[in-house]
Amino acid sequence: MTMLLQLILVLGLMVLVHEFGHFAAAKLFGVRVESFAFGFGRRLAGIRHGGTDYRINLLPFGGYVKMAGELPGQGNSGDPGNLNNHPRWQRVIITLAGPIANFILAFCLMTCAFMLHTQVDPYSSGPAVTDYISRSTPIAATGLRTGDTISHFDTIDNPTWEDIFNHASLIPNRTVLLSFIQDGRRMDTTFYLSFAGHPEDFNVQSALELGLVPRMQSEPIEVESLIAGGSSQRAGLLKNDQIVSVNRLPIRSMPALFWYLRDHSSEPVSLTVLRNKQHLNLQVTPQASTLGDGLICYQLGFTARGSRGEFQHLAFASSLAASYQFSRKNSLLVVDVLTKLLERQTSVKNLSGPIGIGQAVHHAAAAPGWLPLIATIATISINLGIFNLLPFPILDGGMIFLLIVEGTFQRDLSVQVKKQIYHAAFVCIVLFAVMVIFNDITKLPFVLKLKS
Repeated sequence: MTMLLQLILVLGLMVLVHEFGHFAAAKLFGVRVESFAFGFGRRLAGIRHGGTDYRINLLPFGGYVKMAGELPGQGNSGDPGNLNNHPRWQRVIITLAGPIANFILAFCLMTCAFMLHTQVDPYSSGPAVTDYISRSTPIAATGLRTGDTISHFDTIDNPTWEDIFNHASLIPNRTVLLSFIQDGRRMDTTFYLSFAGHPEDFNVQSALELGLVPRMQSEPIEVESLIAGGSSQRAGLLKNDQIVSVNRLPIRSMPALFWYLRDHSSEPVSLTVLRNKQHLNLQVTPQASTLGDGLICYQLGFTARGSRGEFQHLAFASSLAASYQFSRKNSLLVVDVLTKLLERQTSVKNLSGPIGIGQAVHHAAAAPGWLPLIATIATISINLGIFNLLPFPILDGGMIFLLIVEGTFQRDLSVQVKKQIYHAAFVCIVLFAVMVIFNDITKLPFVLKLKS
């Protein structure tokens, strides 16, 4: 119930903003707006003002703006409020205003977020510097080593780790171009991005298993707590100690340490520890344990303090620039997904419908702080804006495309032709909606459990 309420609120906001864009542009050009509705179905409440019925309908998913003359077959007499009596360029702007409103919403949300006190992981947005590269992972065969910087990944120059993780999830089981800087020299090679699971299940953990281990922090690992009777406690490790190196190798994250210990099994390791500004050497023997999937791993018997990250409180101009970069990156990611769908390089199973959106919103709302939720809402708004710009009838992009065709030939398409186009498009949209909802259902935990 909580997830459903969150979905209604978020989608309601997206739709209201989108439809307000159409509404405002229509009013600007003098088009009569007959109704501005939140939801579909029977009217529950509302007010009538200035010839417009502002209404709340029974079904709280979506909404619409009804303009005079927008449906095929409606007369276009001399009524100046009729949409069809306005120049095509005005109709294009009215149609385009909805997606633009979604982009503006995302831009404003992220601008405000960047102006406030925001914690970010510096490694995800900076250069893609590697931590320990395990010899047992696929990436090791490329020659990539600890401390190298990835300078090219598939089609992306100078990628961040966020770019790599996002892009890799779109192109599993494919050979990609890989370049990295090693000892001041650029090395060019290829890498087969193998992944046995479904593409939509690819995540950061999947990348780690391929050997793509980011250097998550520049400072040493700091001990937060020790396991009573564990090997580290017996060796003399204390809380707040900083682990400068492991066998003289500077390891900066627990995932990297996990892979290092896995490569060296139960061999004793030499820890260089910083304590009270003094360096100490401790010998610790890893202890074997079994994970839930039967995998044997080796641990040193301590937990690490999480990365402190960076706190940003950007000025207005810097916030605008950061918000632009966020919007641009997410827009290009959506375009990349659509392109790869058309090229059959990624599966339609990557697409999510209302259930998937609801889960994303729910997880973001449950995450610490408010930034994950704001970023998720902004991303959804960008996705909605781009989706509506697709040149498909019924969608805004399709309406613009038809207006451009009519403008090119300097004549309107017949009412009968438009009706046939809209009917066919409506069937396609319904089938598409059924497909993405089916995708959502197949990803639900109880369905995955039945499959296994």
